[in-house]
Amino acid sequence: MDSATTLRSTQNDGAEQIIDRFSGVTIRLIFKCKLSGFPHSRHAMKPMFLSHLNLKLGASSPQIRGACGANNPCLAAPTMNGRFCARLVVTRLLLVVALSCSALFSAAAAASGYVVPIGSALRPDNDVVWNRLVELAGGAGARFVVFGTASGDPEGASARIIDALQRHGAVAEAIPAAPQLKGIDIAQVVQDPLLIEKTRQARGVFFAGGAQERIVDTLAPGGQPTPLLKAIWEVYNKGGVVAGASAGAAVMSETMFRNARDIMRILKGRLRDGSEIGPGLGFAGPGLFIDQHFLARGRIGRMLPLMLAKGYRFGLGVDEGSAAIIHGDEIEVLGNTGALLVDLSDASTNPALPVFNLRNARLNYLDHGDRYNLRTRQTTPAPEKLAGRRIDPNAADFSPYFRGDMFYIDILSDTTIVRAMSRLLSSDRRVVNGLAFNAAPSADDPQPELGFEFHLRKGADSLGWYSSTFGGTGYTITNLYLDVNPVRVRQPLYNAWQSDSGTQKTSDASR
Repeated sequence: MDSATTLRSTQNDGAEQIIDRFSGVTIRLIFKCKLSGFPHSRHAMKPMFLSHLNLKLGASSPQIRGACGANNPCLAAPTMNGRFCARLVVTRLLLVVALSCSALFSAAAAASGYVVPIGSALRPDNDVVWNRLVELAGGAGARFVVFGTASGDPEGASARIIDALQRHGAVAEAIPAAPQLKGIDIAQVVQDPLLIEKTRQARGVFFAGGAQERIVDTLAPGGQPTPLLKAIWEVYNKGGVVAGASAGAAVMSETMFRNARDIMRILKGRLRDGSEIGPGLGFAGPGLFIDQHFLARGRIGRMLPLMLAKGYRFGLGVDEGSAAIIHGDEIEVLGNTGALLVDLSDASTNPALPVFNLRNARLNYLDHGDRYNLRTRQTTPAPEKLAGRRIDPNAADFSPYFRGDMFYIDILSDTTIVRAMSRLLSSDRRVVNGLAFNAAPSADDPQPELGFEFHLRKGADSLGWYSSTFGGTGYTITNLYLDVNPVRVRQPLYNAWQSDSGTQKTSDASR
């Protein structure tokens, strides 16, 4: 072998190594290019990516070269520097990755259905939400199947939902897959061919409220999907609607809360798989966590620790009487009290602190008609808001409505987090603080004095819109920032007032 041939062989060996290493990186990039907000599970997406690229994991460099096209100058000029060829192949592969991701996301969004988490049991006269559900499923005559699985009274819960759907133009029937129903064998029900076919032929699925663990344990016992659950996925994948109220909303995430009513315990670190949290059904995809009864029950205090623990980028907290329509990257909010969108894309924690802490969570409050795009991270207010008052606290002509310092002694009380956000946006202050703590900690609380300061602040991009079109006060709030800092709250929180002499001072009114 002459020296020139030896040199070419050495160069091409180096190119082979670069290309082989990059083949694995390319596949990993494809899988990572957009997990958040994707309407499919990781397992469902993997073959789609590979099929689209016509590559296999661990592909050899000839296959990689083939992906780069027959006009590859490296093939036409074999004496060309091997490392240059490798860089050229890498450049072309990056373009393939970008185009593949774009095409796949468009195809997936077009093929996917609608996920509709509802924050609580819907009143039958909530026409805005009921009508939209029927419309999404195809309009008048659309077929729904109703699962009372979570309810302690599955027949009654299903009957109420069926009545509401049918009064709004749908055709609905119950699927008797509920552990609280007497005289049925759940193991047989979830494999019943007749029920499976009824579900498969539906255009909409509705999960009633109750205990969300009943839904998961019935349809995916031990984490294994039953034939009935697979039929529900068929409805979704064909463009249908999968909706759920309360517990039925909780199961839409890949991870859900099972038994987590004590928010302060969650904030203090009690977040165990199989107890407080567990697998959901995953219709919302891997990047979006969903919680319900959100504003009324102060559940931002439990959402944030779970998002950090499980690596969620986005969290959507839907309040009572409201619904969110999730379709691909788009979220639209309907109903009375809205939803909170939490974005942890730029958030961080201080690992030196042994307890929960968080900095730079971005909060967006979405009201009726507002939309949010998970890919662009942009909010589009409802047309009525855009026609109303725009609030820019950074504008030179900003005129604050509220003045003076604000403090919220219980930031996790009913709707307080949104009230704090709206007042901060329209105030002359840049920050507002609130506390989360146990005023009467239980005897088994290992950290009775641990509390948390919620530090809300404006940013350079904070904006809002206001309209009274829908009655009351309708806000859209974007890009306020939240830090959560651990603090010590002394116990007992207060004592009887003492006079200078040390005796208890009693008011005249109490004599």
